[in-house]
Parts: sequence; C-alpha cells; structure tokens
Amino acid sequence: MASASRAAVASAAGVALLGGAAFVSTAPSARTGNLRATVSAATPTSSASGLEANNVACMAVASAAVATCFASRKATAANAKHQLVALTAFENELGVQAPVGFWDPAGFTADGSTENFARRRQTELKHGRISMLATMGYITPEITGKFPGYLSPSAGLKFADVPNGLAAISKVPAAGWGQILAYMAFCEVSQDQSAGTPAAAGDFGFKVLTASDPEAKKTKLAAELANGRLAMMAIIGMFFQDGLTGSAWGDWANYTASPLRAFENELGVQAPVGFWDPAGFTADGSTENFARRRQTELKHGRISMLATMGYITPEITGKLPGYLSPSAGLKFADVPNGLAAISKVPAAGWGQILAYMAFCEVSQDQSAGTPAAAGDFGFKVLTASDPEAKKTKLAAELANGRLAMMAIIGMFFQDGLTGSAWGDWANYTASPLRGTQAEM
Repeated sequence: MASASRAAVASAAGVALLGGAAFVSTAPSARTGNLRATVSAATPTSSASGLEANNVACMAVASAAVATCFASRKATAANAKHQLVALTAFENELGVQAPVGFWDPAGFTADGSTENFARRRQTELKHGRISMLATMGYITPEITGKFPGYLSPSAGLKFADVPNGLAAISKVPAAGWGQILAYMAFCEVSQDQSAGTPAAAGDFGFKVLTASDPEAKKTKLAAELANGRLAMMAIIGMFFQDGLTGSAWGDWANYTASPLRAFENELGVQAPVGFWDPAGFTADGSTENFARRRQTELKHGRISMLATMGYITPEITGKLPGYLSPSAGLKFADVPNGLAAISKVPAAGWGQILAYMAFCEVSQDQSAGTPAAAGDFGFKVLTASDPEAKKTKLAAELANGRLAMMAIIGMFFQDGLTGSAWGDWANYTASPLRGTQAEM
C-alpha cells in the first residue's frame, strides 16, 4: 500500500520535472517521549526521469502518472482489509511550524525510523549552527569593521588585509587553516555524540540561551531550528552571489559573464524573481534551445489551463445533458470528475481525444521560426492591436500557464490520494505522517 502511494508520488514528480523544464525554457534515541514511530514494512521505489523529452513522451509520462495515481488508490483500498498498518508521525517534533507543518517532500521519514530521524535532526542542528555562525561571519565585518593588528605577524598579514567572504580563502595562511581544522576536530571529539546522549540532541552544556520554563525553552529551541534553516539558505545564497559578483551583496550587474543576459528581456521574465533558471538550462546561451523550450512551455501551459478548468467547471456548472456514448448507454452524468473518469471513457472516446491531439500537432507547420512555433495558431480572440497591450496579454498567458502546470499536478496528486482534486486529506488514511495506528 505504501509503495503504491510512493509510486504515485514518483510518477507525479516525473511529470512535474518535465513541465518544470519548460518553465525556464524560452542509534536508538532516548527521546521516547517525543517520537511515536512503530514498524514500517515498505520498500521505497525509485523513479528516474530525463530533463527534456519530446511532446509525445511528455504526454505518455503524464498519462502514466494519472494511471499510477489511480491504481495506487485502488491498491490501497484492496490491501486495507488485510493489513495492520502502523502509521508513523513526527508532526509534534520541534521544528514543525506553520505554514507547512511537518514538511518532508523527499519522504526521508517515510520508513518511520526514530533512529534515522534523530540522526538527521542531529545533522540539521550542526549545519544550522555552523550556517548561523558563517552568515554572521559575513555580515559582522561589514558592520563593525575588522580586528586591529596582525593575523599573522610572521607573514606581516593584518586582519585588515583579509577581504571579506570567499576571497579570504586564499589569504588565510596554512597555520590559520591548521587552527581552524583543529578547533573543528575538538568540537567533534570533546564530547560523546553517540545516539541517545545529550550532545546528540544538540546539548553541549552551553546554557546561555536556555530557560528554566519548559515552554520558554521549547520556544527557543524551535527558534534555533528555524533560524538555522534560514541561515543554511542564506549562506548558500551569499556564497553564490559572492562567487558571481565579488560580494555577498554585490550588484548582479557586475556578473557580466552571465549567459542569462541574453534572455532577461524575454516574455515571462516577471517580478519578483526576474529571469529564473535555477537548473541552468539556458547556461549555454543558445537562442535556438530557448525558443524550443518556450514553444514547449506554451503548449504545456495551454494544455494545463484547459485541464485545470476541466476539473473545476463540472463541479460548478454541472455536466452536459444526454449521452456520452449512446451505444454503451453511458451518460455524461455517469462519468465522475477527475482521475476516476479515466476508466469510464470508452475506447472510441480515447480515439477521438488522440485524433484531436494529432490534428493540433500536424495541422500547421511548427518548425523553428514559424508563427506556430511562437504559439500563434491564428486564434486571435485574446490578442490586441496595441503592441503593449498584446505584450501584456502574452505575458499573462505565460504566467497563467505556469500556474496551471503547478495546479494540475497538485490536483492529480490530491485526487490520487484522497479521491478528489480538492479532497479532504483526512481521506488519505495511508499517509505515513498521520501519527495514529489503525487496523485496516
């Protein structure tokens, strides 16, 4: 049951990756009072997907995702009568905060292992604390200035001679690196950090920021986790910006080698992120590849907008009267909304759907440089004669298409797990995050 649910998630994630490519296109723990996990008998499955695929492959993977989500729900219902499922939860642990609650999109805690959870929490605390120190190490010299005197008298190196940020790496003498590594080793070996010890839980006896009141202490420990998470993101951002511009808060205009400059005035470049390509698909600066990905993005966006409205409209307006298939005695009203409709549409209906998809693909020349390649199929209802108004509408189409791609994947996911695109998550009884035990 759990593996089927994971298969649904993996398939949906595969479709999301394909759509996402177009976005940028153009030790046993002693804390038994906290963790409430029991056994888990699931074996994780894995899924692999490519970064780019042609349109036929995209549609095939999307169909597989839909079918797998639907199959996972049916498998869950079939297996529920025969299994005693121990559901695992860490939703009352420190660090579970609004608005996302217990957030584990990668499913690291799906096995319900308290030992693994405690080990990852220990690692998170260390990384968060180091990142907070590193972030302050970037900021403090800019505000307060540097120490007076010499960092290395023998080398004649003053503190003032050491630049801030990444540039300091080449300035610190070998003896300085030795001292840094020695201190790191001392922090690691000076206390027993094996599972179940206070140090494993982050308690090294440093009590300055603690509190005698249990609630106040809990609040401070939660704040430490939250600040550490923020600092981990902050220091990586500082490294990135420093490496590209010469300063952790350098002007991006200094990054003259950026291959993104060629596309920063394209349609779809919108506030607040500007030209956003975290995966680096446009790093080669190829205008041909950009145009091809933009063509794909437009198609995926338009299909997703239609699909999203196809989910929503029957819930609001009701379904068409009459028969979908008179020969099969199948009325429109008999076809459920969402993923459940897949098994109800007759073979002739799927043939019509595929035929229309083929017509859309071959009815016009969509080779590079043609109007159709740029998304212009002659459908002028939403266009404008004013160039600025037209540009605004085209930008809105891209933005709405991106939103719809995220929306339809979310609908598939929620429908597959709860039975409805806006189903109550309480219906997803197979969730390993529930924190209850039930005999099914």
